[in-house]
Amino acid sequence: MTEQELIAGCRANDRRAQRAVYERYAPLMGAIARRYCRRDADADDVLVSAFYRVFDKIDSFSENGSFEGWIRRIVVNESLMLLRKKHALKQAAELTEVDPGSFSIPAAAAEKLAERDILDLLDAMPVGYRTVFNLYVIEGYKHREIADLLKISINTSKSQLILAKRRLREQLEKLGYAR
Repeated sequence: MTEQELIAGCRANDRRAQRAVYERYAPLMGAIARRYCRRDADADDVLVSAFYRVFDKIDSFSENGSFEGWIRRIVVNESLMLLRKKHALKQAAELTEVDPGSFSIPAAAAEKLAERDILDLLDAMPVGYRTVFNLYVIEGYKHREIADLLKISINTSKSQLILAKRRLREQLEKLGYAR
């Protein structure tokens, strides 16, 4: 089935189309949820609630953008809701007078690391660091958007990103991938 046929089928509550959408997008969306959630069970919960929302709100998909991108945004929002519900984001702190340029991550390290290694490094980070890192570096959100999503200040978003990069660099150095 084409993507358009799948969308039309989901709008008609066709279970086969819904299953096909799930089977097509669940592996990628599960990986996205896993980047935000430390526990596999939490990522699974996010995935289930996200696809429930996809099928429930399919009529709000305007077809102006990509269907995959629309689903991705739902998965990210569901992940953030789970983190907020567990109050894991309330521990974010704001730093002042930090030089962001002093915390770069070597590009060569990413090429050598397997996906599982990267997930393990992200899992080692505090929730606030990991969440801001994912939103900024991987999803491409701006600090103002992150601040609004997480209900934190822009400076807190920036400092959490700096601290995440610093922590990631330290971990890479321990593994022998940096400096």
